[in-house]
Amino acid sequence: MIIAVASGKGGTGKTTVAVNLALARGNGPVQFLDCDVEEPNAHLLLHPEVVSSEPVSLAVPVFDAGKCSECRCCVEVCAYNALALVGKELMIFEGLCHGCGGCMYFCPEKALTEGRREIGVIERGRADSVSFAHGRLKPGEALAPPIISALRRGAAKEMDTILDCPPGTSCPVIQAVRGVDYCLVVTEPTPFGQHDLEAMVGVLDVLGVPHGVVINRADLGDGGVEDFCRERKIPLHGRIPFDRKIARCFTTGKPLIQEMPELKKIFTHLWDELEGAVIHA
Repeated sequence: MIIAVASGKGGTGKTTVAVNLALARGNGPVQFLDCDVEEPNAHLLLHPEVVSSEPVSLAVPVFDAGKCSECRCCVEVCAYNALALVGKELMIFEGLCHGCGGCMYFCPEKALTEGRREIGVIERGRADSVSFAHGRLKPGEALAPPIISALRRGAAKEMDTILDCPPGTSCPVIQAVRGVDYCLVVTEPTPFGQHDLEAMVGVLDVLGVPHGVVINRADLGDGGVEDFCRERKIPLHGRIPFDRKIARCFTTGKPLIQEMPELKKIFTHLWDELEGAVIHA
């Protein structure tokens, strides 16, 4: 099964939940994909040994002025304004190009051919029984979804998989959660947490992804999140207490269930809940 761990905002404890959920699975190997390619940080807790690295590139047009008839078809078809015809010269703004290939496909003179531009890298490794991979977007690049897509394409199909999603509800998150078996949304019991939870639930409803909630720092804030889950009939799979020891574990790069064994039962129970939720989804 493929479980996405997401949140409507940053700082809710999404990565902490995802990492400890992976480590709590005791009956076989599990695959962990850190899809937050702009700021991957799960490796700071899992400490994997990276054994391979592969570049991720995007298709970009290469212009042959000798074939161009100046019809402007390529400029008109580009939805991202990545092309501009100035006199007889075609200007290509690679930073705006999304690699859709429309300009090359529609050019009647075949004056545009495919080149490649590297936008990031995928690194793979292992941390004990956890098979690990994450993507890294190159500084200055803006397109995270192609790296997330490549990361998911290269995942092993026969293993249970946990996806640590980017924060928020924008395009990278949609690319990460689309097609998963279940999404666990990590939130906190505050008005801000509830607001962003509602936004995340709206995205999952549109995508048709079954989902449930776990509340982090559960003994703070108010009861608005639980009321929302009750009203919308969203499963509440667990509560993680507010504890300074938990923050200390993260800042020192140590998983909770190794430093605080009393919390292991929370994540073991959470894994069992998710297995049941996927079966009945």
